Amino acid sequence: MSVFQLEGFDLDAFVAATLAEDVGSGDVTATAVIPADAVFDGVMDSRDAVIVAGLPIAAAFFRALDPAVEIELLATEGEAVPAGSDLMRLRGNARALLTAERSALNTVQHLSGVATMTRAYVDAMAGSGATLLDTRKTIPGLRRLEKYATRMGGAKNHRMGLWDAAMIKDNHVAVAGSVEEAVARAVRAGIGEIIVEVDRIDQIAPALGAGATHLLLDNMGPELLREAVALVAGRVPTEASGGVRLDTIGAIAASGVTYVSVGRLTQSAPAADIGLDFAPA
Repeated sequence: MSVFQLEGFDLDAFVAATLAEDVGSGDVTATAVIPADAVFDGVMDSRDAVIVAGLPIAAAFFRALDPAVEIELLATEGEAVPAGSDLMRLRGNARALLTAERSALNTVQHLSGVATMTRAYVDAMAGSGATLLDTRKTIPGLRRLEKYATRMGGAKNHRMGLWDAAMIKDNHVAVAGSVEEAVARAVRAGIGEIIVEVDRIDQIAPALGAGATHLLLDNMGPELLREAVALVAGRVPTEASGGVRLDTIGAIAASGVTYVSVGRLTQSAPAADIGLDFAPA
């Protein structure tokens, strides 16, 4: 099986830091209860219907503590599986695998939960022509992984960080003095992509006139979004954002916006119910 690679993400460092946090000076339970030469045959399975994300990372935890472990992945990343599906079968040193179990499960549960929620939002806006975006509302230290999970769920990544593009929001405007001045400063700085948040229709023309390349339409309902989209008239991409819920995203996406961004994909996704059970072959 190929090694999991993700741009900007150090898998070995992540595994080492996570295990150090959990294991500390040693797994006293496994050491006391499990013979050193005991073998564990186990199956990781999902009790929920989920979009799978994070299995190769889970495998890396088991391999870190038992390099000789035998692992068979039974699902692919981004695959929709029904409740009761087996995701991974493994066989190896019992002490090592049970020590790695929690770290591996935490990762798969969280990432599959993010991917599963993302797919629900993608499905709810199907046919609108709009694209779902994630945001920077991520758990510190997990951004690359969480944004990977949203891709597995069918979303497109928004900015990975503050360096990708300028995003001028209300506080930037308040300090700069006006939308026009804030955008003009970004233009003078030579920034190629300038996203401007607007929450009123009368801010659109000044933002575009000053050089905005993308408009974030903040907390606007479907009717106001349609008005904004008509005023922009395709000159720049438009993005609906703020307070988007699963029951409202369909109407929001149908307004004609280019994108809909949803912070709760990474901020509020519940963990998938995934477990690891002893299951001798």
